[in-house]
Amino acid sequence: MDITAAVVPQQFKDFEIRHVTLTDPRPDEVLVRIVASGMCQTDLHARDGYYPTLKYPAVFGHEGAGVVAAVGAAVRKVAPGDHVIISFPWCGACPNCRQHTPAYCLNARTLKSSGARADGSTLMCVGDDPVYSAFFQQSSFGTHAISNERFVVKVRKDAPLDRLGPFACSIQTGAGAVLNAMRPRPGDSCVVFGVGAVGLSGLMAAKHAGCDPLIAVDVHEHRLTLARELGATHVINHAGGIDVVAEIKRITGAGARFTLETSALPAVFREAVEALTPVGTCVLVGTARAGTEVTFQMPVMQNGRTVRGVIQGDSQPDDFIPKLVDLMMDGKLPAERMMTFYELADINRAAKDSSEGRTIKPVLRMPG
Repeated sequence: MDITAAVVPQQFKDFEIRHVTLTDPRPDEVLVRIVASGMCQTDLHARDGYYPTLKYPAVFGHEGAGVVAAVGAAVRKVAPGDHVIISFPWCGACPNCRQHTPAYCLNARTLKSSGARADGSTLMCVGDDPVYSAFFQQSSFGTHAISNERFVVKVRKDAPLDRLGPFACSIQTGAGAVLNAMRPRPGDSCVVFGVGAVGLSGLMAAKHAGCDPLIAVDVHEHRLTLARELGATHVINHAGGIDVVAEIKRITGAGARFTLETSALPAVFREAVEALTPVGTCVLVGTARAGTEVTFQMPVMQNGRTVRGVIQGDSQPDDFIPKLVDLMMDGKLPAERMMTFYELADINRAAKDSSEGRTIKPVLRMPG
């Protein structure tokens, strides 16, 4: 079928709105009419060649939400007309998938960034020329996307679809880091380093869990203002020349029980560890390039502190995402407060606003 999509013709080039041909779904695949898709820094990293396996021209997007348009003959999970979010891919066969930890699938990198299905086939073309897609096994920067039924999550029909795309990645990553990995108790102190979309999602989840004090650290005043409105009891501007670790310990007494690090900056990551109370836990969700290193003083770790990384919020998407949508609908996770909406034709403006910090979570609405 012919669809409209945002195509990156070459590395570092702007998105171009083009007509491309999308293949038909296989027996175990689902065709989704995309209503809206969140834009993540991962998409911009892909545009600029962050992943060495990527080929161009390519279509990105991995936070798609929409309506099932058609299903393959073997699909039983969803039916045409269902509202769905397309979550992250996992192979289902590796040791980690068999242990029910799909976020840590050993084949995830290939599934996310090879530009093709697991068997190497492409989803899109222009004439006889392939357009590399299947980004996170969806490529949702277009009016339609194809995904394996394993990766689609059915959601309630009264939830506004144009707000649900970011639940596929940034929201479930931040909220899951708190609710699935940290599992704080009411009254536990928590600090969020970096209150972009992932950090604010974690902050809202920590607020829901009853964390107090709940501290937000960032360099942008408008983000800190929103963080306070979403539940932060204290905010710290990292650009203000303040000793961040000392200020956190002043607020909390002995240090934070939990810290969430989203920036992937080694110096900030170290602060997130040093700000912990003994037996505290730092969760890293920020993504850095291969070869990035960080150092800690050994006595910091000898106080029983835990440092761990979390991918995709340690989520079981079929179970976790509908719960997060319920929280949004109940007013307990007002994720729409961090979203700015753009038409697909304005994708380059959305990317620029995101890169320059004016927009926290861009969401692209599809034509039609």
